[in-house]
Amino acid sequence: MSSNHDEPLFLNDDPEELPGELTEGVWKLLIVDDDQEIHAVTKMALSDVIIANRTLEFLHAYSGEEALDALTDHDDIAMVLLDVVMETDDAGLNVARAIREELNNDEVRIVLRTGQPGYAPEESVVKSYDINDYKTKTELTRSRLLTTVFSAIRSYQQLRTINENRRGLRKIIHSASNLMEKYSIVNFSEGVVTQLASLLGLRAEGIVGARALDKDNEIIVLGAAGHFAGSINKTLRSLESQRIEQGVQRCLIERRHIQLEGATVFFIDGQEHQAAAYIETSESIENYDQELLEVFLANIAVGFENANLFEELRSAAYLDPLTGIANRAEFTRKLQQLSEYPNKSQVAAIVDIDHFSDVNDGLGQDVGNALLRSVALRLTEQLGKNIFVARIAADVFGLIGPVNLVSPQNLNELFKLPFRAGEHYIPLSITSGFTSGENPEQANGKGLLKQVYIALKNAKKNSFERFNYYRPYMEEETQRRLHMVRRLRADFAARKLEVWYQPQVDLNTGCIIGVESLLRWPQSDGSFISPAEFIPLAEYSGLIVDIGAWVIEEACQQIRRFNERDYNNIRIAVNVSVPQFRMRDFPELIEQQLNNHQVNADRLELEITESIVMEDPDFVADILYRLKQQGIHVAIDDFGVGFSSLSYLQKLPLDRLKIDKTFVHNSSQDSGRIIIETIVDMAHRLGLGIVAEGIEDQQQLEYFKRLKCAEAQGYYFARPMPAEQLMKLLERENGDCVSLSSSAASD
Repeated sequence: MSSNHDEPLFLNDDPEELPGELTEGVWKLLIVDDDQEIHAVTKMALSDVIIANRTLEFLHAYSGEEALDALTDHDDIAMVLLDVVMETDDAGLNVARAIREELNNDEVRIVLRTGQPGYAPEESVVKSYDINDYKTKTELTRSRLLTTVFSAIRSYQQLRTINENRRGLRKIIHSASNLMEKYSIVNFSEGVVTQLASLLGLRAEGIVGARALDKDNEIIVLGAAGHFAGSINKTLRSLESQRIEQGVQRCLIERRHIQLEGATVFFIDGQEHQAAAYIETSESIENYDQELLEVFLANIAVGFENANLFEELRSAAYLDPLTGIANRAEFTRKLQQLSEYPNKSQVAAIVDIDHFSDVNDGLGQDVGNALLRSVALRLTEQLGKNIFVARIAADVFGLIGPVNLVSPQNLNELFKLPFRAGEHYIPLSITSGFTSGENPEQANGKGLLKQVYIALKNAKKNSFERFNYYRPYMEEETQRRLHMVRRLRADFAARKLEVWYQPQVDLNTGCIIGVESLLRWPQSDGSFISPAEFIPLAEYSGLIVDIGAWVIEEACQQIRRFNERDYNNIRIAVNVSVPQFRMRDFPELIEQQLNNHQVNADRLELEITESIVMEDPDFVADILYRLKQQGIHVAIDDFGVGFSSLSYLQKLPLDRLKIDKTFVHNSSQDSGRIIIETIVDMAHRLGLGIVAEGIEDQQQLEYFKRLKCAEAQGYYFARPMPAEQLMKLLERENGDCVSLSSSAASD
């Protein structure tokens, strides 16, 4: 309960603000809570707060998994407002443990919140995971929340400063001992900026530059920190700041420290090579400890005495050490140039070697490395000097060149012959994505890189020819899919999804003997998104496992409702997805649901597809036998459309085959009847039940009756309906048998 002068969090009082001019940057605050309203209220309470001259940026997560994803993607989150109870009672504590032990993040400040008064973690948990505070949501009023946030972010700021100093010194010590390694220059130079700024009591904002020993004699940014971080390995001119460029030039020419407005350029004097460190500071150089500064710079100068380091500066920055060709950074730089000077005769492509991991797994990493070098050699030698070739990922190569040379036909031709890797000759196939050098959607080099990856992904997913060119609709489709996944996740969390049921009928008696559970996603306007659209999205995002578990739980609850009304002979069929079936403890999870709701296992039927069976027949057989031992029925859904081997019918403990509706719809044609009658005869001989799906008229019904098909479902009998409507349908008759006729479908 709040005091008289302490308003609740959701009241709109004046925002707290610390005086001072806003500086660049924000404090990132991650809100983790499965309650959407908590996110909105917290953001509203803190939206105008300024701490140490910075505003707050809010990140959101609705589960422990999403929280850890956010913390992995953002290494500069200052504070986490963490709900304890989410998907599990200790989800928040698990996140806190993972932050400290798995992510090894000792900087981010953690404040636990819970909506369950009286629940508190053990004192050891608070100490072990370095938790700043613990509050119930009711006591964390706005003013207390502000106090908590101020304290946590100040603590984060202090820790960050200490760690930056430690990291800067570590980089210098480590790099100095490894300066003979050509790739240590970036870490060394970045450490120079960080440690020099720390020595002066400043934030690390600056660069270290030196002249490259090539014909251009350009000044190259060797290391950078702060908002200059993206300039590493670029020319000083790329900063597009005449003031910085002239200051560094003067420093290197005059061989002395240069004072600029708002910055100082420190001269690092080596015997053969010189460098300049540009540090943003409003202080005059005379105000610093000159003796300490010169000792520090003298020691740093030793690190720049490796002449080979300077001679190989560009290769260290832009070459792939394994293959000797350009790396991802250089490929992105070339794409940036292409975006700045569009050329319709140029094309960018990425080539992904199919199943390359099989080489590493089967023949070893040494052979895999040799194979990559062989691929790089063939690409560079046979494509010629007009084609830029880079290795941009483990088994992915990037190319830029004329459209008539960088083409699917040419690339596939290059991969027709096997590649030599030591004593092995290994055939390879590829998948490739392309984008035009004059694409109207391009923004910069990273944008073009995203486009070719989108084209590659579409080629892997949709293209029989294993290549594709980027089109704007692909990116729009990707964005739409991600938006749909977010909506689906949110609506599932809000319990907006529904389970509907379609009756299954005994063709001899006309009685309802079962129902199939079907997932529905209603929208605010009364429409529904088709399962054919959102089920693949749920599988793609991994959400299908949670949704599938919920559907099974709903089915068990419905069976219990049947029992309460004495509908004791009606079973419920539930479709099982591939990711669900991959869970080795899947049978135990179902058994737990059956026990929780006290229903018999023989009232539940699981429908699996042929694709599940064929993915790993031995694993599937093990799972099915464990399910059958419990008494659960198993049916093969959409039988016949998978073109799979029929041998599994003899090996697996199945109860029923469901004839796919595409065959049922073709029952008026000779070809359709041949397939149907073959399936029915085979099922009868194997002792399996048969369910005909999609019966829509009397003619189809009579046909399957003549075939002695035992069961059927379809619009002729009834459409899928909500549970409430199903119960009303069952209540129309009080006898043991609830019969459906064609009139039921129209009701």
